[in-house]
Amino acid sequence: MLTGIHFILTYTCNFECDHCFLYCSPRSTGTFSLEQVKNVLSEIKKIKSIESVGFEGGESFLFYPLLLECVKLATKQGLQTAIETNSYWATTVEDAKLWLKPLMEAGLNLLEVSDDAFHHGEERSNPAKRAKIAAESMGLRVQSISIEEPKVTHDVHQTKGRPIYLGGPKLRGRAVDKLTAGLPRQSWVNFHECPYEDLRDPGRVHVDAFGNVHLCQGLSMGNMWEIPLSKLVNGYDPDKHPVSGPLLLGGPAQLARTYTLDHQADYVDACHMCTEMCRCLIDKYPEILTPRQVYGLNYEE
Repeated sequence: MLTGIHFILTYTCNFECDHCFLYCSPRSTGTFSLEQVKNVLSEIKKIKSIESVGFEGGESFLFYPLLLECVKLATKQGLQTAIETNSYWATTVEDAKLWLKPLMEAGLNLLEVSDDAFHHGEERSNPAKRAKIAAESMGLRVQSISIEEPKVTHDVHQTKGRPIYLGGPKLRGRAVDKLTAGLPRQSWVNFHECPYEDLRDPGRVHVDAFGNVHLCQGLSMGNMWEIPLSKLVNGYDPDKHPVSGPLLLGGPAQLARTYTLDHQADYVDACHMCTEMCRCLIDKYPEILTPRQVYGLNYEE
């Protein structure tokens, strides 16, 4: 049951992290207007199961006045609110409080801060830690998001001692191009399910300013500017969806079989293979596998 809508408030980011699912950077385009946000919130009223909204990016604090108004409007509508941020703005604890106070007064329920080496290196004192200290001192609930470096282990029982990728970042977006080199791989036939997303009955979707309603980053249910969000959600048939259908039937391997796609003999994990298969299909289904920039296309890296 769909209970959460996550706004990709902007694809623009002041960082350019190797692990970024959405390939965000200072050059990425696509930022919500206030009118578009109001449109989505009005549609959310028609979906009775929605309880919460999140605002993320990119880096949503780059558009602070818009972010603040979004929290006010969502709170007024009775929705729980959360913001995800790299905390670049927390230059000191006291300064961080200046940023957080209006958001708390607007009704913000949760602050999620990215605190890991991808964002801040190995600094013991970094903006995310300062933001967390500030939030806690003000009584705002705060959580750290920490994406670990890629991990490799040996699964003695299933792979007879062969190294396997345990994970850290999910290998989507820029991570496919930046983090897969040198990692152990498995035969493509092993990737017969989507291990992370519930494509049949999603609990949350991401929406962007282009109108895309993401089941997974870069995999859209449809366009809410063409078909209203409430109708898209109520009309979603996962088995008839040209990409979700094969993935539910047999994962990225089935996606390759269904469309007779050229593929490598092996991949690091299911997300790695799925991303590469989606890149092969992006011209066939540009309205579903979108926007192109989340696949690293349309602008120079």
